[in-house]
Amino acid sequence: MRRLSIRTFLQSKYIVAYTVSILFLIAAAITAISVGSVTVPVGDIVHVIAAHLFHFPVSDQVDPMYENIIFQIRLPRVLLAGLVGASLAIAGAAFQGLLRNPLADPYILGVSSGASVGAVITIFFNISLPFLGLYTLPVFSIATALLTILIVLFFARKVEKTMRVETIILTGIIFSSFLGSFISLMIALTGDQLEAIIGWLLGSVSMRGWDYVGIIIPFFVIGALLLMINSKELNAMSFGEERAQHLGVDVQKRKLVILAAGSILTGAAVAVSGAIGFVGLVIPHLTRLLWGPDHVHLLPLSIITGSGFLILTDFVSRTIISPRLLPIGVITALIGAPVFAMILIKQRKGSRGGL
Repeated sequence: MRRLSIRTFLQSKYIVAYTVSILFLIAAAITAISVGSVTVPVGDIVHVIAAHLFHFPVSDQVDPMYENIIFQIRLPRVLLAGLVGASLAIAGAAFQGLLRNPLADPYILGVSSGASVGAVITIFFNISLPFLGLYTLPVFSIATALLTILIVLFFARKVEKTMRVETIILTGIIFSSFLGSFISLMIALTGDQLEAIIGWLLGSVSMRGWDYVGIIIPFFVIGALLLMINSKELNAMSFGEERAQHLGVDVQKRKLVILAAGSILTGAAVAVSGAIGFVGLVIPHLTRLLWGPDHVHLLPLSIITGSGFLILTDFVSRTIISPRLLPIGVITALIGAPVFAMILIKQRKGSRGGL
């Protein structure tokens, strides 16, 4: 009876968790599509999306201007923000579990800095490969992000063959600092492209369109699936590598897969939106505090919550001082830093109280 009641409680808890998270995401998406310089009725939003999804004609009662605003401007922006937020949140949840460090996020291993270097070089030298065209910037960013994690792991292995978590973190911090300095040097040397580089580094999903949604989707699907397949292994490794090995987990192999998947997600997100901080730090941490540390549920819940959070953040960035647009990275930092500080203080007080 006791086991049954515990199982029932856990099932009911996660039903509530998914319901609350999904409702939050839907509310954020509808608000972001509806509200702006032109307010679009919710009924028209549902009708236009359903018409395009199921390929039936849009009703004559829907204003063509509303259809254009929904499908060509706001919907792709909302989808892109949602995919970027989901990518950063699940990558952050995986890194925090793998590294057993609540301060870990997709940026700690230098992945974001690596992706940023690829983007800055592309903008600085105005690189546009004929067979890639519009996709040159994202492809370069993802390639340099993956190259960065490979170099970090190579040096970590040179320092220590077992590649302990502490060694990987320290190596990542070193490379992140080095790449950050390289980006600063490129900014100092640039001329006409300065505004474009600074704007990209501050982060934005504005005026990206459907092309960028198409770019991030395959990388998001691959990275998210790889992480969720390894959710039980993440549960084991969150208690320590030695204990995970005793439980039969191939720690080295799983560690490489998780780091590669997180790097793909982060590189793709940075490629299409620029550097957006705190999403991968705060969202997984808050989700873990609310619903527990089980990665089987933590990863999908982080996807949903991170998606809704960045959609809402982007909405604030374009409406708070309308018609001017604020970089989304500024808003995430303004919201994320105080929230994370409060979470950390509360956690520290709780741990002291338990002593």
